[in-house]
Parts: sequence; C-alpha cells; structure tokens
Amino acid sequence: MADVEDVRAVALTLERAYEVFVRGRRKFRVGSIVFVAFSLDEEIIEFGFPKEHRDGLVASDPDTFLMPAPSDLRFNWVGARLDRLDPLEAREFVVEAWAMCVPQKLVRAWEAAHPDGPG
Repeated sequence: MADVEDVRAVALTLERAYEVFVRGRRKFRVGSIVFVAFSLDEEIIEFGFPKEHRDGLVASDPDTFLMPAPSDLRFNWVGARLDRLDPLEAREFVVEAWAMCVPQKLVRAWEAAHPDGPG
C-alpha cells in the first residue's frame, strides 16, 4: 500500500520538481505545471497520464483508477486510490507524470542515473 511519503520520496528528487500546498491540497509541480496532486484527505492521488491510454487504465482496474473530474477530462490526467497502489507502482506513475512536463534531456539523464527505474 503506497502513501504520501512514497510519492514525496521520489517526487522531490526529480529535477525542477517542487512541492506546494494550494487550498490545503499537496501538489508537485515543474514550473507552473502540476504533475501530481492529492485530494484534501490524501486518499486520492491524481497525476499526469496520456489521455489516449486513460480509458484503458481505468477499465483495467476501476477499483483503483478513476477518471478525472469532468472539467479535467481535456487534460492528460487520471486519479487513483493511493491505498490500492503498490509503492513502486506509485513511484513509477510519479516519474512518468514528471517526464511529461520536462525537456527530454532531463528524462534521459534521469533514466541513465536510474537504469532500474524509481525502485
């Protein structure tokens, strides 16, 4: 079962990423782009995810994954129940969301430094 600290442990190591609180919600950003956000109670994690694969992800495990709010459907965004994610899986989603927000040279540098992934 993943928790907020599993996410923080990887998110804060990612180049250009930082943590903010907006209206009481914990979020991680690169510049002004949010790549991970938590619900107020921190039970739901939302993260950047390709729109074209979102329906398949949610359909694969609807008890874990959630469609974003109707106002966010136009964005590359999806949600998950944090307690249903394995810590490694949560960290992988965070790194993939971050990779959607930064220049590819940063992604390549991170991958070279972490050949076995975020584990």
